[in-house]
Parts: sequence; C-alpha cells; structure tokens
Amino acid sequence: MAKVVQFDAVGGPETLVLRDISVAEPGPGQVRIKVKGIGVNRAEALFRSGTYFEQPTFPATNGYEGAGIVDAVGPDVKDFAVGDAVSVAPAFSLNNYGFYADTALAPAAAVIRHPATLSFEEAAAVWMAYLTAYDALLGTAKTAKGEFVVIPAASSSVGIAAIQIANMLGAIPIALTRTSAKRTQIEAIGAPHVIATEEEDVVERLAAITEGRGVQVVFDPVGGPTFAKLLQAAAPRARFMLYGTIGEPTVVPHFPVFTKSLVITGALLFNTTFDAAKLKAGVEWVVKGLETGELKPVIAKTFPLEQIVEAQRYMESNEQFGKIVVVP
Repeated sequence: MAKVVQFDAVGGPETLVLRDISVAEPGPGQVRIKVKGIGVNRAEALFRSGTYFEQPTFPATNGYEGAGIVDAVGPDVKDFAVGDAVSVAPAFSLNNYGFYADTALAPAAAVIRHPATLSFEEAAAVWMAYLTAYDALLGTAKTAKGEFVVIPAASSSVGIAAIQIANMLGAIPIALTRTSAKRTQIEAIGAPHVIATEEEDVVERLAAITEGRGVQVVFDPVGGPTFAKLLQAAAPRARFMLYGTIGEPTVVPHFPVFTKSLVITGALLFNTTFDAAKLKAGVEWVVKGLETGELKPVIAKTFPLEQIVEAQRYMESNEQFGKIVVVP
C-alpha cells in the first residue's frame, strides 16, 4: 500500500486527504517511483480549487513534481531501470498522474535523470520552475544578451529561476516584489536591481535603471495595476509574457501597445513539456546550468507528507521565498 493524497471535491487545502491505496504495476511507457521529494506548485492549488484549465476527476490526485528512486518499470521501458535516481517534469495531466504520494506511477517520457549533485528535495524543486522560465525567456521571448528583463513575483520559485536564467543568458534581470521585506534575499540570488512596487515609483525606477531606453522583456504572473506601468516603461517592440493568474484583473491601455509596437502573449510551460524535442532541449539546457551552478533551486521550507494541507496553506500565504517541498 502507498500513502497518496486525494480530494473528493474542489475547495481549499482542507479538501486534501492522505489515504492508503494500492499503486498498480507500471504498464507500457510507465515507471513506478518511490518518492523522496515533492515540489508544491500554485497550479496544483488551482487544480484543487477548480480554477485550473482542466477540472479534476474524483477521487482526484495532485502533484506535478516528484523525485525519487525507480522501483519498477513497464515492459517496454528501456531508458530507466530499478534503482535509478530520477525526477519528473510536468508533462502530463493531473487527472492521469499525481506525485503527492510516497509511491507513484509516471509516464517514462516525463522522467529525467537529474544531476547527481542535487538532493531529492532540490530535484523535486527544479522542473516546473526552470522549464516555465526557460520556455518563456528562451522559447517565446528569445531573450538576448544585454536586454533588460522585468520579473514580477521575483521571490517565487519561477521568479528565482527566471532571475538565474536571465543572468545565464547575459541579460539584466530587474526583480519586482511588493515590499522591501525580501529585497536582500532577492539580491543574494543574483538580481542586480530590485523594485518594491508598493514603495517605489515603478516607471521612474525602470527609466533610471535602463537609462531611459526602456525594458525589452517582461515575464509576468501578476498583471493588475502594475502591468500598465510596465507598458509605459517598455522599449519599442518589447515582449510581454503573461504566465499566471495571481494578480488583480489587468487593464491594458491601448496607446503604449500600438505606439511602441509591443507584443503581449501568453507563456505556457506545456508548450515545451508536451513536445518531446522541446522538452529534451529544455532539460539539457537546464541540466547544464545546474551542473555549472549557474542555476540552483532555492527551497523555502519542507513539510512532511502528513502536513500537505499546511504546505498548501503556506504556499497560498505568499510568505515563502523559493520552493515549498514535501517529504514523504
């Protein structure tokens, strides 16, 4: 029997229940993993609450990210063997697989051999954040050396990944955070510029940082009132990528968009992870950064699996700096 988190109705974190259930033998194209670390993501809270782009089928599982040891492989799986240390990329539907568990099936196409330098907790904190930022900054924006990259919600795991990736590309990250409370931490992970949006004039600060040239790339999960300020501070033909829904409704003023020929688009992790060739390229790029130390996940706090409700409540508090990890 395995310990698996399930929920029977949409709602708050309290709907998550830890149950003892049997986990099947892996079928074709599957591996079974003894889970040692689980990454907690906002997408999973949206799925749990019924506000995600797909609705849960009950009893529902949850969890896009896990790391652990392969303990069984499907009959046609050749790339992995029992005993391999692996982690999992979000390349599947949460209605088909879930890693809030101590044992879980995974599609072999989503399984990755992470660098040996990573602990299981660190490996569980990599793929959602770093492939989200990789997909947007490389795949969509084609960010170039020397460009200014604005990163709202900079203390999130994706924000931290974006700061590190921008630096790896030779771009210049400008981190946005609501207050100065996390400024020192954000600077410590590589942001040369930090703007506290509730304390500073965002447009004025961006003009000063860019010496009036404007910003070229914006990677934004927040939107809301600050979005219009970022449009005002943009350089001609700047690229804006929206990838989340954690802010207030976003109003887009028309004049800066068409007078500067701005591009506003969505950035979706699954454009990379659901494409085998793109996923392979993304994993190789991220692994290179992990091996050189240019990319390194930051773990905010760990919880035991029995405290999955508390882990999701902590995530929804927005108090964390980095990734929340659960350990079975």
